[in-house]
Amino acid sequence: MYAVIGGSGLCKLPEFELRSRKVVRTPYGEPSCAFLFGQLVGQDVVFLARHGYGHTIAPHEINYRANLWALSQLEIDGIVAIASVGAINPTLKTGLLVIPDQIIDYTHGRPSTFFEGTEEPVRHIDFTWPYDASLRALIHSAADASEEPVHLGGCYACTQGPRLETAAEVRRLAQDGADLVGMTGMPEAALARELDIPYAHLALVVNAAAGIGESSQAISHAQIAEVVEEGMGRVMAVLKSLVGLGRD
Repeated sequence: MYAVIGGSGLCKLPEFELRSRKVVRTPYGEPSCAFLFGQLVGQDVVFLARHGYGHTIAPHEINYRANLWALSQLEIDGIVAIASVGAINPTLKTGLLVIPDQIIDYTHGRPSTFFEGTEEPVRHIDFTWPYDASLRALIHSAADASEEPVHLGGCYACTQGPRLETAAEVRRLAQDGADLVGMTGMPEAALARELDIPYAHLALVVNAAAGIGESSQAISHAQIAEVVEEGMGRVMAVLKSLVGLGRD
């Protein structure tokens, strides 16, 4: 069973056959909302809306530790994290699906580890390759099977939010080697690694990042909404293909 964490534009799963809801209590407080258990193309899936049902939780206010700890208590094969991102690399066009392989963390003040406090021994996880290679390959195969174009690879820059970046900040991210920018990839990915849960991103490019191309003067939220509405249908095609691989 896969867990799907839905971000902006995917607060619920279309074609999802809901079987039950479960509120999970954790040592780290409340998760974003109740977990939804059901089936997609006949396969068990658990879904969590990262920002809450009504998209009311800002990126810096998400209780990432509660979300990931709760998922660790379930028998899941991995986490597919859906993200809406801006493109820094001009070759990554609006509407493209991307499976990144690297992260740079620019966030601050977010509780970012389970290994803290006097009762916990110090532990340094290996985070050389932050995404699970096998899960990334499966998502890529699922995209091919569903005939959805996808870009494999790229560096995701995680900023604090909730505001969007300045053009100067995006230039800095580009100089650092980032290809995409979003606000929720960290500490989510690191917490999954601490819990030994396979984790990968499936990102939808919803706009050029600030100061680039169509966003050279300003970012159009109306245009983003149009891209999200169309693009999440293709995200769902990949997800259905992915969970369908479990039947083969």
